[in-house]
Amino acid sequence: MALWQKSAVDLSAGLRSKQFSATEIIESTLARIAEANPGLNALVEIFPEQALAQAQQVDQKVARGQELKPLDGIPTSIKVNVDVEGMSNNNGIPALKDNIAPGDSPVVANLKKAGAVIIGRTNTPEFSMRGTTDNPLYGLTKSPWDDRASPGGSSGGAGSACAAGFGPVHHGNDIGGSLRFPASACGCATVKPGLGRIASFNPSAQAERGLLSQLMSVQGAICREVKDVRLATEIMAGADPRDPWWMPVPFLGPSLDNRKIAFTKENHGYPVHPDILSGLDNAADMLRDAGYDVIETDVPSVLPAAKAWFSVAIREIKDGLGPIAQQFGSETIQRIFDYYYEISEMVDHQGYMLGVGERTGLVRDWNIFLDKYPLILTPFLMRPTYDYDYDETFEGAKDIFDSGIYSYGINYMGLPAGSVPMGLVENRPAGLQLVGRRFREDLILDALEAIETRTGVLTHTRW
Repeated sequence: MALWQKSAVDLSAGLRSKQFSATEIIESTLARIAEANPGLNALVEIFPEQALAQAQQVDQKVARGQELKPLDGIPTSIKVNVDVEGMSNNNGIPALKDNIAPGDSPVVANLKKAGAVIIGRTNTPEFSMRGTTDNPLYGLTKSPWDDRASPGGSSGGAGSACAAGFGPVHHGNDIGGSLRFPASACGCATVKPGLGRIASFNPSAQAERGLLSQLMSVQGAICREVKDVRLATEIMAGADPRDPWWMPVPFLGPSLDNRKIAFTKENHGYPVHPDILSGLDNAADMLRDAGYDVIETDVPSVLPAAKAWFSVAIREIKDGLGPIAQQFGSETIQRIFDYYYEISEMVDHQGYMLGVGERTGLVRDWNIFLDKYPLILTPFLMRPTYDYDYDETFEGAKDIFDSGIYSYGINYMGLPAGSVPMGLVENRPAGLQLVGRRFREDLILDALEAIETRTGVLTHTRW
C-alpha cells in the first residue's frame, strides 16, 4: 500500500518504528495530489514547501529520539471557511478573498499543537450553504467516484480530498449535514460532534453568529477510516476559552453495560431507495454480530426538529446571511437561497422566539429516549447520492432536503451523530447514521468501527 493510502494511525506508528520518514509521507501525498487534484479541484490551496519543511523537522525529531506528537508528519487539510493565521477566510465568496485571518481558529490551533502538517485547504460552496460544492472563486469540486456525482457539501472539498487520498485527515464543519453529506457521498467516515465538544471561533469574524447557528454548527473531521476520525476528533476537542459553549468533558466516557441500539427506518413519507433500506438492515445485523442489542422500534420523530430547522433556523439564516448573499453572492446561490425560503414555512420574529424555546422540549424527548437506548441507527440520505447540479432546480433542492431530514433535524437539537459507508447505491457511495448521547461521541465511534470492521474500508475498493 502506498503511503498516501495509509491511515493517520498507521502512518504515525510507521514513523515511530522508522519504517518510513515523514518526508516520504509528504512526498507521496504531494505526488498523489499533483496526479488527481487537477481533475477534482478538492484542494484549492496547496502548501508543498511548508509541508516538506515541517516533515524534515519531524524526521530530525525521530533521528534525535524525541517523542512525536499524535499528528507529527500527518498530512491534514483545512476547509477555507475557517481561520488559519495569515490566510484568507473567504467562504468561497470573491468579495471576501482578502479577509485575512489574524489568528488560528481553535480547531486549527489544536491540530497544529498535535503536529498536523497542513498540506492544503479544501473547497466549500458559497457561504457554505449548499449540499454540493461550487463557487465563483474556486470553481466546482468533483467526486473521485463519478464525474457527475456531487461530493456533497458544504465540506465537499474535504470529502473529495479524503476519498482521493490527499492525506488521511480532513477538517470540515456541519450546520445541517456538511460533514455527513460529503462523507456519505464520498464513501468516508465522520462524526458530527455534539454542541460543546469542539471549540469554534473565527478571529476574522466581524460579528457573532445568530443563536441557533451557534447551537447547530460544529467542527469535525472526515477520514477514510473510523480510527482516524477518533484520533482527529479527540485532538480537535482540546480546550479553548474563546468558545463559551465548549465544555471540559472527557472524550472517553464510562463503559456501559447497556448495549442497546434503537433502529428506525421511519421515512416520514419519503420513498426510501430499497438499497438504502437493505443497507440499514445489513448494518443492524453487523452490529448484532458485534455484540450490540439492536432493536427495531419507534424513536422520537425527527420531523419536528427538521421542520424547525427550516422554519425557525431559516428565519435566522435569512436575516443574517440573506442580505450578504444578495449583495455578494452569485446568481446561482441567490436562486438556491430563494428555494430554501420557498421550501420553508418561515416563522416571524415572535415565532422565532417561541421556536427557540420549544427546541428545549425536542432535545428533552431525545435525551430521555437516549437514556434508554444509548445509540440510534437511522437512515442518513434516503436516496442515492445526487448529481453535482441537482440542487440548481427547486425540485432537486427540495428533494435533497426531503430525503435528508435525519441530517439537519439532528443538527437542530445539537446531538452528536456519525456516518460510515454502507456500500454503493446505484454505483455511488451511501452512508448510514448513528445518533448518540451528548458527549458520547466515543460510543458512536465504537459502533461505526464495528460496522467498518465487517464491511471493510470502502475507499480501498477504488485502489
